[in-house]
Amino acid sequence: MRRLGRCEYTSGWRAMQAFTDHRHSGTADEFWLLEHPPVYTLGQAGRPEHLIAPGAIPVIVTDRGGQVTYHGPGQLVAYLLLDLRRAGIGVKRLVRLLEQAVVELLADHGIVSSAHPQAPGVYVDGAKIAAIGLRIRRGCSFHGLALNVDMDLEPFSRIDPCGYPGLVVTTIARSGGPVASESVGTELAGWIARLLARRIISA
Repeated sequence: MRRLGRCEYTSGWRAMQAFTDHRHSGTADEFWLLEHPPVYTLGQAGRPEHLIAPGAIPVIVTDRGGQVTYHGPGQLVAYLLLDLRRAGIGVKRLVRLLEQAVVELLADHGIVSSAHPQAPGVYVDGAKIAAIGLRIRRGCSFHGLALNVDMDLEPFSRIDPCGYPGLVVTTIARSGGPVASESVGTELAGWIARLLARRIISA
C-alpha cells in the first residue's frame, strides 16, 4: 500500500500507466491511496453534455471506464494496480469486490449502503457515496474507486454525476461516519485485501 497524499490527477494517471506498461509476471500488485486537487474527469464513455458548468475547475479526458465525475479534497481515491490473470478474477468481479469493500467499511460505522447492478458504485439512501472506474491493459487493472469522505459537494451540482442527471451525491461525514481520509483509507485497504485474500505491505 502506498500513500501518495495530494497528487495532481495527470501525474497519478501517467504513473499508473507507466507502472502497468512496465510490469511483468513477477511484479507485485500495488494499492495506492491519495486525493486529487479539484478536477473533473471524463471517462471513455464520457459525453460532454454531462458537463453542465465546470467553470474554472479543469476537465481531463481520461482512459478509465465510465462517465463524468469530480475529484477534490476530502475524497479518498484508491487505485488498484492488480494482475487480474494472476489473481484469477475478471473485471466484473473486481467491480463487485470494490463495491463490497465499501459496503462493509460503511457497515462498520453503522451506515447502510448498497450497490446497484445497473449503475456501478455504492449508494446510501439513493445518494452516491462511491464511484468506480477501471481500465484493463495487458490483463492488469488500474484506476479504481473514489469514496466521498468529507468534501465540498457543490462541484457535483455542475455536472450530471456519472452521466445521471439529478443524481444526488453524499459523503461519509453526512452519514455520521468518520471524517479522516487517512483512517478510512486504512480500513478500505483492509477490506479489499480481505476480499482478495491478500496481505497488505505498506511501502
